[in-house]
Amino acid sequence: MSWSRTIVSLFLLAPLSFGANKDIQELQRDLAMLQDQVRSLQSSVDQKVSALQTLVQQTLDSVNRTNTAVAVMENRFNDGLKQQQQQVSGPVVAVTQKLDQMSEDFRAVRESVLDMNTRMGKLDAKMADLQNLINTIRTPPPPPPPAPGATPTDGQAPPAAAAVVPPLSAEVTYTNASKDYLTGKYDLAMQEFNDYLKYYGKTQFAPNAQFYIGMIYLNKQDYTNALQAFDSVLEQYSDNPKTADAHYEKGMSLLGLGKNNAAAQEFREVYNRYPDADVAAKAKARLKDLGLNVAPATSRRKR
Repeated sequence: MSWSRTIVSLFLLAPLSFGANKDIQELQRDLAMLQDQVRSLQSSVDQKVSALQTLVQQTLDSVNRTNTAVAVMENRFNDGLKQQQQQVSGPVVAVTQKLDQMSEDFRAVRESVLDMNTRMGKLDAKMADLQNLINTIRTPPPPPPPAPGATPTDGQAPPAAAAVVPPLSAEVTYTNASKDYLTGKYDLAMQEFNDYLKYYGKTQFAPNAQFYIGMIYLNKQDYTNALQAFDSVLEQYSDNPKTADAHYEKGMSLLGLGKNNAAAQEFREVYNRYPDADVAAKAKARLKDLGLNVAPATSRRKR
């Protein structure tokens, strides 16, 4: 009875065992195919990686060669630049030395000219003193007073006019006036400058004396008389060291009188005609204060 059951059981399980073996075989086949594909993919990846490594190495070699070429070019450029600097620096140094020497020579010439002008001014003043002395000597002394009751018909000539003798020399008069002006003694300086113009109106420092008279009036805010004094500097004397300053101070006098347009014309005159003068920068600043540009004026005042 037990054997028959066993045989029947085996007979019933036989189809199931056969089906399981078939699935296992298919699974093994798929696994083998997958392994082949993995091996093929690995081989392809290895080839591509090898090719990429080769390409990277070639690129690195090219970059190294380029860097080497650039370094060579840079060295050549630096060498060429150094040679040019050496070739140029020599003449530049020589030119600089010559310019420095010319500047020193020009400074010496300028100082010599200023010294010569000062000496000529003093000589001019001494010549004026000498001329006044000669005039005094040549003038005959005044005749004695007529006798009581005498008339010109008694043979006596009319009395000659007495010579005008300056109280002080030109140099002393101008020096005293300048000192009094600088120390603020304006009334005394005004009298001394007027005396200088009275006795020495044709000498070199006459424009200076007339200019400082204008400055005294300007300091006293007497703008009308200051304007007349500066006009005298510009009209009675040719160009002199005080011409540019006279134009500027005339402009300041006109500002004091409220004549801004006329003042601006004077400031432009200074800026355009005397750009190297110290007062030119002040004239430019005044034009800016008036809200005007510093372009050259369209016309110049005739003096």
